[in-house]
Amino acid sequence: MKKTVLSLLAIVISLTAVAGEKLSLNDIIRGEFRAESLPGVTPLSDGETYAQISDDGKRIVAYSFRTGKQTAVLFDAEKARGPKVSRVDGYIMSPDGKRMLIQTQTKPIYRRSFTATYYIYMIQNNKLEPLSEGGPQQTPVFSPDGNVIAFVRDNNIHLVKLLYDNAESEVTKDGKFNEVINGIPDWVYEEEFSYNSALVFTADSKQVVWVRFDESQVKQYSMQLFKGMAPEREEYREYPGEYSYKYPVPGGQNSKVCVMSYDIKSHQTRRMDLPLDADGYIPRILPTQDPTKVAVVTMNRHQDCLRIFMCNPLSTVCQMVVEDKVDKYIKEDVLAGLKITDSHILLPSERNGYNHLYLYALNGQLTRSVGDLEKPGQRLGGVVHTVVTEVYGYDELTGDIYFAALSDPMNQKVYVNHKNGKTDCLTPKEGWNSAIFSADFKNFVLTWSDINNPAVYSLCNNQGKTLATLIDNKALKQKYDSYDMGAKEFLIFTTPDTKLCMWLVKPKNFDPQKKYPVIMYQYGGPGNQQVKNAWGIGMSGNGAIMEQLLAQQGYICVCVDNRGTGGRGAEFEKCTYLRLGELEARDQVEAALWLGQQPYVDKDRIAIWGWSYGGWNTLMSMSEGRPVFRCGIAIAPPTCWRYYDTIYTERYMRTPNENKSGYDEVNPIARAGKLHGALLLCHGLADDNVHYQNTAEYVEALVQADKDFRQLVYTNRNHSIFGGNTRNHLFRQCINFFNSEMK
Repeated sequence: MKKTVLSLLAIVISLTAVAGEKLSLNDIIRGEFRAESLPGVTPLSDGETYAQISDDGKRIVAYSFRTGKQTAVLFDAEKARGPKVSRVDGYIMSPDGKRMLIQTQTKPIYRRSFTATYYIYMIQNNKLEPLSEGGPQQTPVFSPDGNVIAFVRDNNIHLVKLLYDNAESEVTKDGKFNEVINGIPDWVYEEEFSYNSALVFTADSKQVVWVRFDESQVKQYSMQLFKGMAPEREEYREYPGEYSYKYPVPGGQNSKVCVMSYDIKSHQTRRMDLPLDADGYIPRILPTQDPTKVAVVTMNRHQDCLRIFMCNPLSTVCQMVVEDKVDKYIKEDVLAGLKITDSHILLPSERNGYNHLYLYALNGQLTRSVGDLEKPGQRLGGVVHTVVTEVYGYDELTGDIYFAALSDPMNQKVYVNHKNGKTDCLTPKEGWNSAIFSADFKNFVLTWSDINNPAVYSLCNNQGKTLATLIDNKALKQKYDSYDMGAKEFLIFTTPDTKLCMWLVKPKNFDPQKKYPVIMYQYGGPGNQQVKNAWGIGMSGNGAIMEQLLAQQGYICVCVDNRGTGGRGAEFEKCTYLRLGELEARDQVEAALWLGQQPYVDKDRIAIWGWSYGGWNTLMSMSEGRPVFRCGIAIAPPTCWRYYDTIYTERYMRTPNENKSGYDEVNPIARAGKLHGALLLCHGLADDNVHYQNTAEYVEALVQADKDFRQLVYTNRNHSIFGGNTRNHLFRQCINFFNSEMK
């Protein structure tokens, strides 16, 4: 008897020793599992160093691209002479390296725009001076000679001449809120073309060139604001206020755009003679090394034709040098990947069905293309088609093109394509590889992670040799593994229509003889990828940490990339054209049916959730017609594309006049009567992106269809629904909802 008791005690002690800790939602929200990162790396013009802001926000420090060791302190707030800066939010180096603009007191406007107070810092004499005394500024730009700074304030462009005691002058005077914007994009351009500045200098520093947005005819959207908390808006204590801004909806009037130039010496303003459709777009303006040329990118409203013009700011003549036409639409990523070098244009394009690279001379002559990496496919079979995902640049000295591409739909690697056409992989390790190259392309900062390992930051040379490891996140990996984490795995499964990629998180000590409830997380929108061999997967990233929390409560968590998502070429991605939501929902339902056939899944307890497009996809999937979902959660969902913006929606749907059935038949509101399963809706009242209107109109449709649902509304919160205790509250309600509905 004694021996038996001792044996049992030993077993208990042993089990206690190997049992891991349990996750809590508070730990996740507080960032206890957030990986250490290397933020704000800025390559410096010497090619040898990069700069970063110190963790305390007091210094800007230069580091060696070869060793990672500190080489200089470029700015120290506590030692600089002049106005006191409490914290550095950002910085801009002058082209000659003699000055810096120090960004402080930053206040966000929308996703990418902000105002800030900038100071001019003279590196040699350690002196700070205000850029302007007239109020906060936006998007300052140095002239190439470093002697003039242009910036925007209150929708007008200002110049500061550094050689004339920082004399300030106004270039434009017609800027006015909700009417005319000079040098910065309007809301829809900023959100859907992903940039915040439309202002450049010519190469000789004599001209300022910008895009002018006339949004006076664009219809206005108003959001009601309340006192709220965290932060509290005292001005709305008794009566709510409102914020109104220009938001064009599909088929509606966009801003009227044109390109203007200003001669700094003669003060003459000119309008470029740019061939542009009356409803066309100007999504980029880029400088060149030729004083007579500024590169201007245009698109037609359907966004299936991109043109690059070289515009002469003096003569106003604009010559088209590149035209790219593709089937259905040109992806937004093309604009981020477009590079203008000293003598070349590097352009991504899906003209052959996969995102490849095309190198042109500045006169538009095609000199080279980067195509497929011909090798057997390991996951989906057949040939691996190169899908370029990031463009790092073109080395004029060597003719090398540096880029990242998918070696298969789940793994991203860094490559170099040489002048002779040969392509080398610089980061052969499976996982998600991304790079920041030095100015001379001789070295790069490599970020690598995979589904089981947080990010490792290394320095490599341009042959791919590791020179130093900067951050390895080993402590986080050990902490993560000390908890009761479930196994993560990839699967590829076949539906009646296609093959789909999936990842799963199973509970620790998973028992294949048991039947588990399943929670499916997805986003599913055009070009997006959630199923990838990277650490940042899942609803809250950080090693699918939210899914691990749910797995500890007995769920299997799953993510499936439906048709319409990225990484597999134009045919897979663009098959949803004109009918957004139809095939995506079908694939999520097919995934649920496939899961329900697995012996370890309880087919009667499958849930689905998602945010933004993932919320749309949740609602579409729950009303697809086949009752496979026990419950679902839609956070900040669009519910009808007639309520969303022109650029995003028309890219995939064209206008309502051209595609009435796509708009009016394929949406959750039209299918409210088919909703099956318990539903929780969550939305922020101050969502400037997906307006609360979407949820309000959908709720009314559910009421009239006599459908039960639950709803959470968050005061003064935008599309990200955060601030104070908000995010903690949101996710606790979501978890409680799953637990109550999936019993």
